[in-house]
Amino acid sequence: MKRFLPAAMAGFFVATAACAAPFAYVPNEKSGTISVIDTATDTVVRTIPAGEKPRGIAASKDGRTLYVSDQPKNALATINVETGKLGQPIDLGESPEGVGISPDGKWIVVAIEKTNSAYFVDSATGKRAFAVKVKGDNPEHAVFSPDSKLVVTGAEEGRQVDIIDVEKREQIGTVMVGDRPRGMAFVPDGSRLYVACELASKTYAIDMKTLTVIAEIATGTFSNGVAVRPDGKRVFVTNGKDATVSVIDTASNTVIATIPVGKRPWNLAITPDGRKLYVANGRSNSVSVIDTETNAKLKDIEVGELPWGVAIR
Repeated sequence: MKRFLPAAMAGFFVATAACAAPFAYVPNEKSGTISVIDTATDTVVRTIPAGEKPRGIAASKDGRTLYVSDQPKNALATINVETGKLGQPIDLGESPEGVGISPDGKWIVVAIEKTNSAYFVDSATGKRAFAVKVKGDNPEHAVFSPDSKLVVTGAEEGRQVDIIDVEKREQIGTVMVGDRPRGMAFVPDGSRLYVACELASKTYAIDMKTLTVIAEIATGTFSNGVAVRPDGKRVFVTNGKDATVSVIDTASNTVIATIPVGKRPWNLAITPDGRKLYVANGRSNSVSVIDTETNAKLKDIEVGELPWGVAIR
């Protein structure tokens, strides 16, 4: 199918949805925009207004809606991908941060820093359904397990991750990790969780059956973002102070490569085929593209000011 230029027509994203390469969505915190990257060409094809301070981002299962945390408005912004228009904001608690969507598409979860809570939004109704207060202080990220049954939040000031049972709507466990846990990601079968701890400059591997730390991996200075390749063999961790990405082999839980990227790399995402990694570089106002087979940087893409992360759908 022909790939249209962004100015061609209003149905641009619908027309390209059948193409193999997905789009990467990058929230630019200072610009108040989302940069849309065509992963086939690694170019920015569109810029979408996204509120005052967009940070956490997730895409709906069908790829038609973006959910973005807007801190100044204490809300979850909804954006129609086809039209680029903002929908009715969903009121949240003070200082919403990381956003996650369940693999089954039913729930959107948002980490709320000020109230130490995870807020759950029903994707079908677009309304807040319930909130779960966690024990850890200042949760920044919230991620679903691959089976959609659990949510894990990282307590930025608490040196722990808290585990929520979605059906029970309550916290069922805590695992202690290093100072200032940031990004987190599950391996595909859900058996293991990797947590980057910024002040510890380590990444912790957690066995989800026993809820115990099975490895402490020295990554780079100020480790923060985490992404796992779809085959589960590699974990990628951004190192904010070093301006690098560490590559962890999950069989040995050791770092096998270190890749230079832009300044203050933050959050990141991998294409569904596992071939390319996209890294938001906050102080370089760019996104680095990495070949996950060769562990080589392919390109730097200029985006808006202070890119916070990446969502790919």
